[in-house]
Amino acid sequence: MRLDKFLCETLGVTRREATILLRRGEVTVDDKVIKVASVQVTEASQVVWQERRLPMPGPRYFMLHKPDGFVCSHEDSSNPTAFVLLDEIKMDKLHFAGRLDVDTTGLVLITDDGQWSHKITSPKHKCEKTYRVWLEDAIGDDYIEQLTSGIQLRSEKELTLPAKMEVIDASQNELLLTISEGKYHQVKRMFAALGNKVERLHRESIGTIVLDNDLEPGTYRRLTAEEIASIS
Repeated sequence: MRLDKFLCETLGVTRREATILLRRGEVTVDDKVIKVASVQVTEASQVVWQERRLPMPGPRYFMLHKPDGFVCSHEDSSNPTAFVLLDEIKMDKLHFAGRLDVDTTGLVLITDDGQWSHKITSPKHKCEKTYRVWLEDAIGDDYIEQLTSGIQLRSEKELTLPAKMEVIDASQNELLLTISEGKYHQVKRMFAALGNKVERLHRESIGTIVLDNDLEPGTYRRLTAEEIASIS
């Protein structure tokens, strides 16, 4: 691909604007300043602009370890958006593939591929999400049976789909819950219907994509090809 075309598609600039960037010496390819628009670049090329490596044009997929206090939206009047944790170009094209509440931490997937994210969020695909949950009160002996049978949530006509629960530490009221829906505040509402309250909530996985242990809260990385392909 020609370098000027690469810059147009990656940065969202016009051909003339790309030419100006090159003439100013703002772009390097494999550590060399390039001013010629017709230079060819490939996926192996390291194209850098403003100290930022630019990826080849195409869909983008990221995994973010969302901290407490950030919202999954582009704008919010009360809380900072999780997008401020990313250092990427064309941020307005990205969206969250399954949001988390402001006080919920853990795995968030971000992309500009609408069809891919639809497979995560659409109820018909039944994409499983696993949460680590800490409850205010003791875990009931009948929780597993009730969650498997389905919970009647307020303002909902139908029971929730069967959920899987595993007790992690009964003394700390800690458990893992896997659901295949994405209703509003679903996990909190499910345990409220059981007469309990969620104290802390942390999403660990979406489908087979598991939050990277090396990611500290507030950091992110690109998904691997295998992780991307796992959502189908």
